[in-house]
Amino acid sequence: MAIFTSSTRDIPGAAALPRHVAIIMDGNGRWARKRYLPRFAGHRRGVETVRDTVKYCLERGIEFLTLFAFSSENWRRPEEEVTLLMQLFVRALQQEVSRLDRNGVRLRVVGDLSRFDPDLQSLILASEQQTAGNEKLTLTIAANYGGRWDILQAVNRMAMEHPEKQGAWTEADLAPFLAMSYAPEPDLFIRTGGEERVSNFLLWQLAYAEFYFTDTLWPDFDSAAFSAAITSFQQRERRFGRTSEQLIGNPPAVVPDDLTLDTSGSTRLLDVKINA
Repeated sequence: MAIFTSSTRDIPGAAALPRHVAIIMDGNGRWARKRYLPRFAGHRRGVETVRDTVKYCLERGIEFLTLFAFSSENWRRPEEEVTLLMQLFVRALQQEVSRLDRNGVRLRVVGDLSRFDPDLQSLILASEQQTAGNEKLTLTIAANYGGRWDILQAVNRMAMEHPEKQGAWTEADLAPFLAMSYAPEPDLFIRTGGEERVSNFLLWQLAYAEFYFTDTLWPDFDSAAFSAAITSFQQRERRFGRTSEQLIGNPPAVVPDDLTLDTSGSTRLLDVKINA
């Protein structure tokens, strides 16, 4: 199993292009409603956007793409919509996996799959096995996934595997048991549809990701919209706890000895002399 850098233990290398992009695909229902279509029409159109997004990542050399397809809280939606979403998931796997395989894409599905129909579970397993040898892009679909579930299941598995370390577990002990231990942490997190929250998605892994929110609804998130997100990422200064001066190799400014704190708590400079 590959070992990836932790952004809280080590300083990841800087790159002009995100190695891993994670996306919450929001806005399918609103896209359909604006066109006086049933919500399911938006979800169906969203699958086409997934196909275009995968193509974009392959063309740009992005190595990992993670898509939030169905959260552990989405079971609260109307039963009819959930049933249709499950049917769409099955159809997408049946129609898209061969295409992914031909293009060198490895498919992974993460989440609590035990709640899915056994036939869907078997289809997921077969799809993962069919694409297991591909290395151009790892496409992860988060289905019945929740960030808190991920952390809890990892803690429980770690405790079973390493009971002798109880009370002294480290981040390194936990990392192998997270659902996406096979992937580096996301560099860029995108949420479409105008909402600005993470909605229980990759809570551990997004610790130092750059966040990008857009009003664009997922079915309209085309290559131009994706490029805008990449451009925004490239303009960020990724410090990982350091200062800007450290990034460019300059030492931090020296604070004069005459800088004192008065009794009110405000800072003041007393009699600073500048030698000509």
